[in-house]
Amino acid sequence: MNQINIINVGYSSTNYYVLEQGNVRLLIDVGMPGSYGHLLANLKRKDIPIQSIGHLLVTHYHPDHAGVVEEVKAQGLRLIVLEPQVEWITFMQTYIKADSPYIPIHLDNNILISISESRTFLKGLGFDGEIITTPGHSDDSVSLVLDDGSAFVGDLTFPSRTGDDDREVVMNSWAKLAALHATRIYSGHSPVPPVAFPSLSTTEP
Repeated sequence: MNQINIINVGYSSTNYYVLEQGNVRLLIDVGMPGSYGHLLANLKRKDIPIQSIGHLLVTHYHPDHAGVVEEVKAQGLRLIVLEPQVEWITFMQTYIKADSPYIPIHLDNNILISISESRTFLKGLGFDGEIITTPGHSDDSVSLVLDDGSAFVGDLTFPSRTGDDDREVVMNSWAKLAALHATRIYSGHSPVPPVAFPSLSTTEP
């Protein structure tokens, strides 16, 4: 497998990533409503024209990860939606304040795939890996796990930070990541990524 460049283009305490394989680019997550200009500025600093990115994957539909999806789509990026996420796109709007500059995400012009189709789909883009459901932070959370061990987990709670109420769900998600041999974790917030895969039997992050 060829080397994949991973570029953090995050801002406002949230990490967003561009995966680059040759001339193919995939964006993982975007920012809060009204922050599109910040995204463009960070992409410019990294010498990445937004029009050079082909696709966008959102790890979960919360405003700080999906608030400017429609603006990004207007630049030609295709939004990849996993079947378990569909209903949550509309539900996210309940988090949005009435005076927010949020533009609702259109549902009829996205690439809808099942979890089982994700490896084949990614392979077609030039990436070896798969997308899996990893609930814990939210029911619609997904993670992208590359065969080189890189895992993009959005806001999945780290084992050491898990409360009793959601521990089983969170630990099951980490077990799924371990089964895919994830070794480096690229999170949506802190700790600063990448970090080593956390222990599932201790309280270390």
